[in-house]
Amino acid sequence: MSLTNRRNETRIPINVPIRFRALADVHASEQIGESENLSQRGAFMRTAYPLTVGTQIELFMTMPHEISGAEPTEVRCTARVVRVEPATLLSKTGVGLHIEKYRVLADRERWAS
Repeated sequence: MSLTNRRNETRIPINVPIRFRALADVHASEQIGESENLSQRGAFMRTAYPLTVGTQIELFMTMPHEISGAEPTEVRCTARVVRVEPATLLSKTGVGLHIEKYRVLADRERWAS
């Protein structure tokens, strides 16, 4: 079965900045990436930071109206890397993510993160 057939939700092609860190490394610094597409339970992003399949990450992003159906909202997610495409001369590393859980951040958390 192909990855496309396993998806339960349609991905929306949209570029959203993503801040993330690996959860296994308590000393990991925050990294940056940018989505190429999103759904409520998945994302594909490009980043210069090396990730491997199976790595669990914490990420922060603004969930756009196209996904949430409401006003754009800052969310904190736990996701697992399910696919990695090597970087090329024209693009950064591609990372497929399965979003395991997420929550909307309160106003005070948005500034603290």
